Amino acid sequence: MEAALQKKLSDLPGYAQELGLDLQNRDDRFGWFVAAVLLTGGESAQIAKDTYRTLRSKGLVTPEAIIEAGWDRLVEVLDAGGYVVYDFATASKILDIASKIKERYGSLEDLYSQAKNERDLVKRLQEFKGVGPTTVNTFLRELKGIWEKAKPDLSPVAMEVASRLGLCETDLEELSTELALVRVGADFCKGKQCLTCPVQGECTSPHLR
Repeated sequence: MEAALQKKLSDLPGYAQELGLDLQNRDDRFGWFVAAVLLTGGESAQIAKDTYRTLRSKGLVTPEAIIEAGWDRLVEVLDAGGYVVYDFATASKILDIASKIKERYGSLEDLYSQAKNERDLVKRLQEFKGVGPTTVNTFLRELKGIWEKAKPDLSPVAMEVASRLGLCETDLEELSTELALVRVGADFCKGKQCLTCPVQGECTSPHLR
């Protein structure tokens, strides 16, 4: 990978880092699960990030606080963050996750501890309402190297962007590169925001010339 491109990608942190989450901290790992639900719920990445920050400002990033707040309050806060198109469904997802984690496991960390291997971990995470492979992969991707059983496949979005930038699959072995390419795909390619994309000069097939 050319040094100039590597520098541009290194300036794009993963979503968890951008949101100020320290994934070495167990409390922040649950918050990141909530953020992953928002990021894969249909709204833009920017709206998802703004909404997570709004939830955090209201203290609604722990299972206990979410359960106590209830569905109506969650919808209100989601709307305040700009998450208005999928507010009802997303409030239901978040409340279901918080409730079932408390009922079945006690905590997200206990869920992880009880998972027999990486496949079982994925299965358990996908038992929650509305949580599918995309959400789970988004969540686990940034936990590589922190949770031993976090071993999601390479992101299809990252691989597509890598192809456009002339990168090979081995370039994606570096987690920070994969996370940066996911950001490019979600923040710029998805909305055809080529003119503001930080790697537009290296792209071989931009949406806009």
